[in-house]
Amino acid sequence: MAKAEAQKNDIAEPSRWEFVTGIAVFLVIVLGLVIGSYQLLQWVTDAEQVPLEGVVIQGERAFTSDSDVREAILSGEVGSFFTADVDEIRQRIEALPWAYSASVRKEWPQRLRVFLVEQEPIAIWNHEWIINRHGEVFSADPALIKGTVPEFTGPKAAEAEVLRQYQRISGLLEIHDLQIRRIELSERFAIRVWLNNGIELQLGREARLERIQRFLDLYPLIKAESERAIAYADLRYDTGVAIGWYDEEPE
Repeated sequence: MAKAEAQKNDIAEPSRWEFVTGIAVFLVIVLGLVIGSYQLLQWVTDAEQVPLEGVVIQGERAFTSDSDVREAILSGEVGSFFTADVDEIRQRIEALPWAYSASVRKEWPQRLRVFLVEQEPIAIWNHEWIINRHGEVFSADPALIKGTVPEFTGPKAAEAEVLRQYQRISGLLEIHDLQIRRIELSERFAIRVWLNNGIELQLGREARLERIQRFLDLYPLIKAESERAIAYADLRYDTGVAIGWYDEEPE
C-alpha cells in the first residue's frame, strides 16, 4: 500500500512542474508580444523612423503655387507616414485663399499626393471680395483679376441677385458683341450697367431686359446722330431714351 502511494506521488510531482513551466513560458511569450508591439508602435509613430519625404501636387492652378501648398502642409504637425492626419492636412490646404477643394492621400513608402481644385472667379464683389462660378463669395486678392472679370457692387448679401441680373442682361448683350464691365445694384434695387465700350446704361428697377432691347434697337441710330462717344443712356422711361455724350473720347 505504501509503495503504491509513493509511486502516485512520484507521478504527480512532475505534472506540477510541467504545469508551472507551461505557465511561465506562456507569460514570457505574452510579455514578449507586449514589448514587441509597444516597440513596433513606437517605431511606427516615430516621424524619424518613417518620415514623409515628398509631396506630389496636382491640379490646374493659376494663383496657388507648389510652395504655397507645401507651406500650408507644414503650418502644423505632420507626423510620420502612419500618423499623418490627411483630413487635417486637407483642411490646411483648403484654407489657402484661392483653394476651392483639395484631396490628400498617402502613397507608400513616404509620400503624400495632393489634388487641388482652385476657385474659378467670375466677378469682383464690392471691391474687396470675389464671386466664384458657384455664386459663392470668397476672400482673395482682387488685384490679381482686376480687368479680367466684371465688377459687381451692391448692398451686403445681395451678391446672388446681382449675379442673376448680370447673367440675364449679359445673355442679351452678348448677341450684339457687348460685354458688361461693371454692374451696380443700388439700395433701392435699381440697376446700372457699364459696358466695355464705355457706355453707362441706367435701367432702373423694372423691365430691365425690355429696356436693354430698346437701347440695342436705337443704338445704331443714336451713333449716327453724332460723332461724339455716348457717355450714358437713361432708359428709365416708358418709351424713348435720354442720351449723354462725352466731351472727349473716353480712354
